[in-house]
Amino acid sequence: MSPASSAPPPDRSRRGDGAGPPPDARRRRILGWRGLALGVLGQTTATIVLVGPSFLIPLLRDAGYSLTLAGTAAASTSFGMVLTLVAWGALADRRGERLVIAAGLLGAAAITGLGVVLSRAGMLAHPLSLICLLALAGAACASVNSATGRVVAGWFSRERRGLAMGIRQMSQPLGTGIAAVTVPAVAALWGITGFLVLAAVLAAVSGAACWAGVVDPPRPARAEVEDPDDLPTGAPSSVNPYRGDSFLLRIHAVSALLVIPQFTFMTYGLVWLMDVQRMEAHTAGLVVGVAQLVGAAGRIVMGGLSDRAPSRMFVLRIVALAAAVLTGAVAATSLGVMPVLGAVVLVLASAASVADNGLAFTSIAEAAGSRWSGKALGIQNTGQHLVSSGVGPVVGALVTAAGYPLALACVAGVPVVASLLVPRKDVERD
Repeated sequence: MSPASSAPPPDRSRRGDGAGPPPDARRRRILGWRGLALGVLGQTTATIVLVGPSFLIPLLRDAGYSLTLAGTAAASTSFGMVLTLVAWGALADRRGERLVIAAGLLGAAAITGLGVVLSRAGMLAHPLSLICLLALAGAACASVNSATGRVVAGWFSRERRGLAMGIRQMSQPLGTGIAAVTVPAVAALWGITGFLVLAAVLAAVSGAACWAGVVDPPRPARAEVEDPDDLPTGAPSSVNPYRGDSFLLRIHAVSALLVIPQFTFMTYGLVWLMDVQRMEAHTAGLVVGVAQLVGAAGRIVMGGLSDRAPSRMFVLRIVALAAAVLTGAVAATSLGVMPVLGAVVLVLASAASVADNGLAFTSIAEAAGSRWSGKALGIQNTGQHLVSSGVGPVVGALVTAAGYPLALACVAGVPVVASLLVPRKDVERD
């Protein structure tokens, strides 16, 4: 790597179409941490909108939904995300992160606000209308996933990027934990309308805050990244990073597989505690909330560890194997009513199932380079949410046909396969 590659990249305008002098180190730190804080706020809000329907499953079952149909409704936000993730990422590459983050969150606020009106008018009683509305909300929230990852990758150096991305990624289990505690309570009082009001208010506030406070990170000018000698891999970041090696594709595959245990616990953890371990809904919601908070802390720890480890890939492989072992433990606990042990095992397994995301996101951003990271993160999320959209109905059908022990044993085998696909070495492009 030549000396030029270690210099800070020049600052750019909000639209990302010009070069300028680099910000001083202090200002860079301030903008980086401010962008990270607002990214956490935006991603947490988006997560509440996305996973909130999972905690409506008991309500939907009481309304006459089958477990499979209720799981489909819970997964509809993920399906909506699949349709727009790459497009949002490409827009962030071209127009900047601030615009994309704010547009998506404010769009989600408008959609869920419309949902409140429709719900009050009785127009969401049919499952298809509810599923379509939730899918549109998911499509809007997709903007946050790629763009906030770009903010972290752009403002933080390699030595702090894993920790920063771990903090950013903690917003997903944090949002899930908040949803686990608040959505069942809100739904018990006001039904689906209560959830939609909560989602609309949070998305509006977060979108306005991100528009006011996020600053797009600097990127290398095009002329600077055309020199192959400036790049550790010998390939300019303007060249398609998917050509020449399979690193990105393998990380996409690993992450897509690891989504299966993650969304299994996210979608059915509450129901599992109620049906198998005979917990009350409120107690089960608290357990799921604790699990997500532990998972949030785990992402930070794994991110910081990956900054110090010789390879992020080594840490990712260990996380995948831990997810396999702990998911198997949940399957074994499903054989009897053991509420205390079941709660502990579910917390650990849920935490392990979400610990990989920050590692994978950081590696994708580093391997794709500044001019491809938005699209690559969009592809990453598309694969994850395409798989996650099928977890609800498929696992629901498997539980219905074979029971929780066998269904969760099948899920436990997935991280084992993922661990075999993890690349051996890291890749980084400017």
